[in-house]
Amino acid sequence: MRIAIVGKKSDTYNYVRYIQSVSAIPVVTINSEDVCRCDALLLPGGGDITPAFFGEQNHGSRNIDTKLDILQLHAFDTALCRHIPVLGICKGMQVINVGLGGTIIQNLNADAARRHQYDQEDKYHSAVNIENAWLYHLYGEKMTVNSAHHQALGRLGRNLTVVQTCPEDGCIEAVAHETMPILGVQWHPERIDEQRTGIKGEKVLAYFLSVASASA
Repeated sequence: MRIAIVGKKSDTYNYVRYIQSVSAIPVVTINSEDVCRCDALLLPGGGDITPAFFGEQNHGSRNIDTKLDILQLHAFDTALCRHIPVLGICKGMQVINVGLGGTIIQNLNADAARRHQYDQEDKYHSAVNIENAWLYHLYGEKMTVNSAHHQALGRLGRNLTVVQTCPEDGCIEAVAHETMPILGVQWHPERIDEQRTGIKGEKVLAYFLSVASASA
């Protein structure tokens, strides 16, 4: 199975390795049309999305790459129109939300930021999975996840549903589309510390590939 990663090669090494870990073929590209020649799309982590794309001025967004935002949003729209399965990780989940008309909280409050914001290494915190949602079936009701973000989903995009939250602050940690093979996680399964959490991040990708295969 070929999985497109829309991003820069210099920033996507972890995602390439992640895809290879389940014997799939990563295709790193900045050409959104390459998505049409792949079986699925992975939208990787990165900087913040240009606020104009969700109808706001900049109120704390940083590390913005508008050109890359345009490419990723176009790639997502291409996948959406062609019913190509999509997995979004961190920024990638936010791209999915914005692409479906949702918004972004540009700065978490101080308490939540201490829990989620990257500071020399990922932050680890508890998460609760909604009963019978896809993460619940993979990991059970509760788990520990790794975060590296100062923003979060605001208003949900069309037909997205929340499947995981942080119990301390309500931050949305994962979503799924109601009818299409579109999944997103705010945390980083491609680099989560299994010894620290007991979590195998490959299970997220393996599940996604099963969804992609079923929708082919």
